[in-house]
Amino acid sequence: MNPMWSGVRAIACALILQLLASTPVAAQQPALTIEKLLSDGWEVAGYISAWENRSLILFKHKEHKHLVQCSVLLDVMRSPRVVTYCYELR
Repeated sequence: MNPMWSGVRAIACALILQLLASTPVAAQQPALTIEKLLSDGWEVAGYISAWENRSLILFKHKEHKHLVQCSVLLDVMRSPRVVTYCYELR
């Protein structure tokens, strides 16, 4: 392996770790769930089955200008079988 590329990878990893460590806002916010979004008045704005076992759900709210997208993975070989990750799109 080229020593230059290993140095570039090390710098990139260090920058990513620094960015992750310097974002305390993400640690303070509770994780978004589909159940919480629906109970808070969010509506489904779109849905797509992206791959065989993954779907994307887009949510909108009348009082917010941003959207929330949730990625849902269904895999019977995993535990838990359903993995959901929601994030804001600004």
